Amino acid sequence: MSAFAVFTREKTLDQAEMDEYTRKVKATFAGHQIKIHAAYGPQEMLEGDPIEGAVIIEFPTMAAAKAWYYSPAYQEVVKHRHKGASYQAYIVEGL
Repeated sequence: MSAFAVFTREKTLDQAEMDEYTRKVKATFAGHQIKIHAAYGPQEMLEGDPIEGAVIIEFPTMAAAKAWYYSPAYQEVVKHRHKGASYQAYIVEGL
C-alpha cells in the first residue's frame, strides 16, 4: 500500500540553509522509488495556521518511505532543513 511523506514549511529561519537543503535533497532520492505530487505550488489554506509551502512525496510502502527518511544520505541533508525552517513532517499510509 502506498505511503505519502508530507512536509509543511511553517516559517523560514535561514534562507542559506534552505538553499543548501534544496541543492542536496534530490540526490537522496537515488535508489528510492518516489513520485513527487506537490512541491511548494500555489495553495489555499482552508483551516489552521498559514504555512509557507508543502511537499507531498509518494512511496510504494510505509517501509519504503521510512527507508528514505532514515537513510544516511537524507539524514545528512535534513540537518540543513532543520536549521533553515520550522516544519511539520509525517508519513501517512494511503488507501
